[in-house]
Amino acid sequence: MVQKYQSPVRVYKYPFEIVMAAYQKRFPTCKMIPVFLGSEIISEYHSEDGAEETIERRCRLNVDAPYLLKKIVGVDYVLFNQTNALDRRNRTLKITAFNESFASRVTINEHCNYSVHPENSNWTCFEQDASLDIKHFFGFESTVEKIAMKQYTANIQKGKEVIEYYINELISEGITNIPPWTGPSEEDREKTPTVENAPSQDSGLQRSRSNSVTSQHSQASLVLGASAATISKNGEDEDEAIPEAKGKLDDDYIKRFLGHLTMVEESSLVQLRQSLRETHKGKIPKDGHILRFLRARDFNIDKAREMLVHSMAWRKLHNIDNLLDTYTPSPAMQSYYPGGWHYSDKEGRPLYILRLGQMDVKGLMKSAGEEAILKHVLSVNEEGLRRAEGATNKRGYPVSACTCIVDLDGLSMRHVWRPGVRALLRIIEIVEANYPETMGRLLIVRAPRVFPVLWTLVSPFIDENTRKKFMIYGGNDYNGPGGLIEFIDKQYVPDFLGGDCYCGVPEGGLVPKSLYQEDLIDKSPDDPPLSVDSLYLTAYVLKDFPHEVLIQVPQRGSVITWDFDILKGDITFTVIRCKQSQSTDSAHQHHVSGAVGGIRSTQYITKSMVVGVDLSIVEPPHICRDGDSVQGSHVTSQSGSYILQWKYFDSARASFDFPLTSHKSKVMYYTELLQSEAFKGSMTSLQSCQSGFSSLSIGTNNSGASPGPSRLRR
Repeated sequence: MVQKYQSPVRVYKYPFEIVMAAYQKRFPTCKMIPVFLGSEIISEYHSEDGAEETIERRCRLNVDAPYLLKKIVGVDYVLFNQTNALDRRNRTLKITAFNESFASRVTINEHCNYSVHPENSNWTCFEQDASLDIKHFFGFESTVEKIAMKQYTANIQKGKEVIEYYINELISEGITNIPPWTGPSEEDREKTPTVENAPSQDSGLQRSRSNSVTSQHSQASLVLGASAATISKNGEDEDEAIPEAKGKLDDDYIKRFLGHLTMVEESSLVQLRQSLRETHKGKIPKDGHILRFLRARDFNIDKAREMLVHSMAWRKLHNIDNLLDTYTPSPAMQSYYPGGWHYSDKEGRPLYILRLGQMDVKGLMKSAGEEAILKHVLSVNEEGLRRAEGATNKRGYPVSACTCIVDLDGLSMRHVWRPGVRALLRIIEIVEANYPETMGRLLIVRAPRVFPVLWTLVSPFIDENTRKKFMIYGGNDYNGPGGLIEFIDKQYVPDFLGGDCYCGVPEGGLVPKSLYQEDLIDKSPDDPPLSVDSLYLTAYVLKDFPHEVLIQVPQRGSVITWDFDILKGDITFTVIRCKQSQSTDSAHQHHVSGAVGGIRSTQYITKSMVVGVDLSIVEPPHICRDGDSVQGSHVTSQSGSYILQWKYFDSARASFDFPLTSHKSKVMYYTELLQSEAFKGSMTSLQSCQSGFSSLSIGTNNSGASPGPSRLRR
């Protein structure tokens, strides 16, 4: 697997010309970066007006390794090919580099770009990306790549420090302004000598040569890191929203609103954010939300993306984004759910208090139901995220999580009621999957003797990283040194915990039986939906059993629309028109054993049907990958029966490899037929949607469909 690094936008709050002069000042040698041994120019180009210059050179970099290692590897230095393209007119410098040493075993490609800040012409932006692919290292390729990339990113910060050092040196010399390039006048151009004899070349070469030092220093660590690794391996806040970065992430924004991240963590955030922008156009989560999922998966981009994509589909399915605006607690939840918000802790985190020992679990289950309790807990999590954003804006530093005090006074065996525990485990599972890294600290106070029983039941379902944030106090220990006052200002300690601050959290207590609802008594669904009015359906697509949805189109010009998310596996999506009318009675229901409860798939197309005779493909098969979110539409040219088909796609077989997973995919989908009358006079606006055209439109006219384009946004 290729290891990649992608930097956020790093901003030098100095003009482009000052930054370029800082490069020039450290040439020909740099005491801060001794690994650069020298270079030879392979080719160069200078425009007649002096605005552009491109220089290709071979650079020698010192091998930063012990003497013995140098002998084993067989080199004293490594070679890189580097091309610098300076454009003074547009105020940009682009650097590309690749390694010549170890090229048969190691492939390194790097790109650096300096440009003017898009919102402030007196600032300079720097971006950098690199890829590392190590081959033929006897099964250790992945480990070597990760170690080498770690060493590479550790040296990037050094390059930035060097630039800042020389910028400060320029300022100390009184050089604070260098005019941008304006180009020679007509008279100057007549006097300009030829390119070969131009006196300005040395200055240009010097500047361009110095531009390479940062990337050269980091490139050396890539090669040597790979070699060394191989050998050693074999040896109460305002309710405000955090402003989102409109375009690319810059490092100042990250520090201010997201917190300190290492180079590798910054790179993971930038890469995952970009990946989501490509597959979920216009609807990706906030940057802080993405970062939480990365932290939950130790910044493994693939694992974090899988977890986040499933959560995004879950939020869409249950309309979670609008939960705070649409949810109203039932009377029983308002009066007898003993939880609420109470100021903040010493670090500015919103503080939530839950008096779990006073909760009548059975009463709430029978008066409000498991779904209402779950929805209430989700609303608390959503409110916590909103309050954390407000705290970030108000306090001037990132606040990404909440603190919770759980008071267990009154906890008894009545709380270990099987339906209640089952509901609690389900709530924990949902919260863990969709709100990772939102718990800053959990303080459990007044834990009674029965607590270990409940903890034994619950703790296996709590993520290890979350469990590390738990602090458990028995008896009155929470009042002493190291107790609540270590985390919460004394003035905010609730009155019922011995403090002087009034706490308006409901006290809980027994729910009157008069509030019980007959249809909720002893009802304990295995996996009920959060909302009974959800538009989305879920289907399993198996290797030999595609899932098909029948759409009856009453008249030409109607529009078939679809919106689906791939929750597991890969599939192909096709839209087909049946020349003979179909009905739900003709559907073939297949029950496949081997899964819990079995899986049913629906098909209308039989093996005897022939394309061109019985069927017409109006939207050719399109491969949709695990985690994709797909929306599209098709303007029908004829009335009749149309079928949307999701078919299992064996990506392993396509790549001539052995499958490692079961032949099963999972799709969450919604379809709708829009009558043609609804678009009279507005069909143009429908067809001009530029959210992304796909290959689904290819061949539409050949299959008899209307010329209206099909849109597939990922």
